[in-house]
Amino acid sequence: MTNAPRHTALDALHRALGATMTDFAGWDMPLRYGSERDEHVAVRTRAGLFDLSHMGEITLTGPQAGQALDYALVGNLSALAVGRARYTMICDAEGGILDDLIVYRLADEEFMVVANASNAQVVLDAVTERAAGFDTVVRDDRDAYALIAVQGPASPGILKSVTDADLDGLKYYAGLPGTVAGVPALIARTGYTGEDGFELFVAPGDAEKLWQALTEAGADAGLVPCGLSCRDTLRLEAGMPLYGHELTTATTPFDAGLGRVVKFDKDGDFVGRAALEAAAERAESAPPRKLVGLIATGRRVPRAGFSVVAGGEVVGEVTSGAPSPTLGKPIAIAYVDAAHAAPGTEGVAVDIRGSHEPYEVVALPFYKRAR
Repeated sequence: MTNAPRHTALDALHRALGATMTDFAGWDMPLRYGSERDEHVAVRTRAGLFDLSHMGEITLTGPQAGQALDYALVGNLSALAVGRARYTMICDAEGGILDDLIVYRLADEEFMVVANASNAQVVLDAVTERAAGFDTVVRDDRDAYALIAVQGPASPGILKSVTDADLDGLKYYAGLPGTVAGVPALIARTGYTGEDGFELFVAPGDAEKLWQALTEAGADAGLVPCGLSCRDTLRLEAGMPLYGHELTTATTPFDAGLGRVVKFDKDGDFVGRAALEAAAERAESAPPRKLVGLIATGRRVPRAGFSVVAGGEVVGEVTSGAPSPTLGKPIAIAYVDAAHAAPGTEGVAVDIRGSHEPYEVVALPFYKRAR
């Protein structure tokens, strides 16, 4: 017997807008509303509106909430200032990545951990278990929030028209409580698109009112509703890793080129420390494979799992691939042997159903917005 998919508070609205729905991590989510290419371009040039209510929120409160997170995660979260957010990871004892996370410090004794939908239960269970020896309470807040994102260069102007919160003073990776279109919200300057933008955490009962208000506020700016399909091509162009593709329990943060998120200088032990110290040493002396960008010279699109080849030998594996609307060519992220990982390396190809298609090795990201 299969479990019925879960629905966000905006489900009826998505269907009324004609969205193509798909099952994603047990949730029925909008894949696209019309053309995913048009949605992608709208975010790069104007603004897009996303329902991200499938993400998993976990709240820790109490005098030792920060120390509990320092032990449970690889980052130094007790040093996070109130009102700021941090990208981090949770690893197993062997250093393998269980999930990548964003942690918000909402108050001196209150943190919110945001996990990927597919890993929310795993993260909740691990954090609950690891926090057991600390003076903190772990709360499953997955049903307490709907999450709406407005992303793209026009997003600050759109949001300003419906809130009196100080958006100009809100830095990237910061969050503040405010009111948006009359709805109480945590307003965070975060996103997964490579553009400026905001993620708004609100009560599920307020989600439809907020979505409609943002739709009206953004009409003249060219705001469009966006599905998960363009979110994937946007994050791919921006070189942002996706759990289950670039990040897995078989990879450490150092394998993924994200060793900077591991803070060995924090007080006390943390889960996976010894294994991660060994992984850091390995990465420095002889990285087995490196995460690189690949740009096609032809038109054929690589997909996750396809082999990267050079001189007739398999030298890597594609983790994500798609046509890039911004570059106008197929692109991929891949783990490639260090000998073939330098930008400009010649003779690298992707095996696409038996045909070795030439690809250019480039540094990530493929796309970086002008600041």
